[in-house]
Amino acid sequence: MGVGKGTVARALVKNSDYFAVDTDDLIESIENTKIKNIFEVQGEPYFRALEKRCALWCESNLSNTIISTGGGFYKQENIDKIGKIVYLESGFDRIIEALTLAPNSKKKFKKRPLLGDLDKARELYTQRVKEYKKVANITVNVEDWDIERIVKEILKKVK
Repeated sequence: MGVGKGTVARALVKNSDYFAVDTDDLIESIENTKIKNIFEVQGEPYFRALEKRCALWCESNLSNTIISTGGGFYKQENIDKIGKIVYLESGFDRIIEALTLAPNSKKKFKKRPLLGDLDKARELYTQRVKEYKKVANITVNVEDWDIERIVKEILKKVK
C-alpha cells in the first residue's frame, strides 16, 4: 500500500545475491494492463485469482528471490511454502504522508486503487496489519529508518 517494498527490494538486490520479483508486475504482464484497470474492469475477485496463480508460480519456480507482493497476497494458502515472509511495518498516516510527499505523488495514488477512499483504506489497513503480523516470519519497522539500515536489518534476520 505504499510502505516502500519496491525500494527495499531493489536495495536488497543491490546489497546481496538475491533476485527480485514483484507479483503486481507479474500480474500486469500476464494481463497486459495495469492493476488499476484489472480492478476496474474485471473486479477484485479476478485480481485475487491472478494473485493465486502468481503464488503457485513463485512456489514452483523461484528461489533466492525477494518477492514483493500486493497488500492482499498474505491470504494465499501457500505463502509459507514460498519462503520467509518479511513484513515492512509502518503506520497508515506515515504511509500516506510518504506517498503525498513523493515527487510523483499523483502517480503513486493513481496506481493504488484501494487508496481512492482514505477512510476505507485506513479500515482495510487496520484489518490487514493483524494478519500481516500473524503470517510474518520477520517484522521490520521502516517508519523512521533509512534504507541502508532497513536492508542491514532484513539481511541479518533472513540469513
